[in-house]
Amino acid sequence: MKTRTVSKLGAILAASALVLSACGASNSGGGSGGSTEAASSGGKDWSQCSPGSESKDVAGTEDSDKNVTLGIFNGWDESYATVYLLKNVLEQDGYTVKTQELDAGPMFTGVAQGDIDFFTDGWLPLTHASYIEQFGDDLVPQGCWYDNAKLTIAVNNDSPAKTIEDLKTMGDDYNNTLYGIEAGAGLTKTTKEKAIPEYGLDNIDFKISSTPAMLAQLKKSTEAKENVAVTLWRPHWAYDAFPIRDLEDPKGAMGDAEKIYNFSSKDAAESKPYVSQLLKNLVLDDKKLASLENLMFSEDNFAGKDHAKAVEQWLKDNPDFVDQWKKGELAK
Repeated sequence: MKTRTVSKLGAILAASALVLSACGASNSGGGSGGSTEAASSGGKDWSQCSPGSESKDVAGTEDSDKNVTLGIFNGWDESYATVYLLKNVLEQDGYTVKTQELDAGPMFTGVAQGDIDFFTDGWLPLTHASYIEQFGDDLVPQGCWYDNAKLTIAVNNDSPAKTIEDLKTMGDDYNNTLYGIEAGAGLTKTTKEKAIPEYGLDNIDFKISSTPAMLAQLKKSTEAKENVAVTLWRPHWAYDAFPIRDLEDPKGAMGDAEKIYNFSSKDAAESKPYVSQLLKNLVLDDKKLASLENLMFSEDNFAGKDHAKAVEQWLKDNPDFVDQWKKGELAK
């Protein structure tokens, strides 16, 4: 079985070159955008999902095979966060858990072919719509766990602007500067081509640089109690690490919020009902997810160097989480 998996993963990587990429290897800046027609990719309206809506107590549910492979999207913080949460719980329950880090194309291909059992980071209805069109018949959705995945422009909590449009008249308060991330990110494109022209922000110097540079500026400014405006996205640990808030976007220039879904292979859906139900029970709101990611990824904490220990510490800080998760009570 191990030889078969390795050989087929090689085929997956080769095949992925032919797959149209909905987004890059990192979720720096969220999805690629798209039209609302993608809401019904694969014949399903993916915008209609409430996290935890399929919840129920897992007591009495058992998997005969306690070997499971979980997929992680390379560079996607929430993917590591949710997979390592699941890994922690499953290993406590006696499972042998393997993780596989892949980009989006190989991941969807691998799960569709049955070489990876589950992944937790399907952004819909837009970001991963092309993969659903291609592989949806061979995937089983296992509920959505988060419903506020979106592109944002954020400012420090105590600054004056309330909406993106306020930057037009309050630019001086922010040194007439908006700090951005990588030039190729979907967030950068949306800000440059949608938000800035739609809100008439000709007075603003949009500094395109990198995600680390943006976060460094955010840290510097908030620690100095200076006003700052940055392009950001949810989910992100910065919302827990720094005193910041989103500017309202009345024109919808940054796009609508997406849902994040779990998916499994057809075989895993049938052979692993316990894991499937745990995923259907999973619900993380902005506060919980940001605090977990902050612990895992910020330089002031584990800095992405020991996911297992970070999750272990977070669960100690949230002692009721696993019990509520297993009982299907996280959505309440």
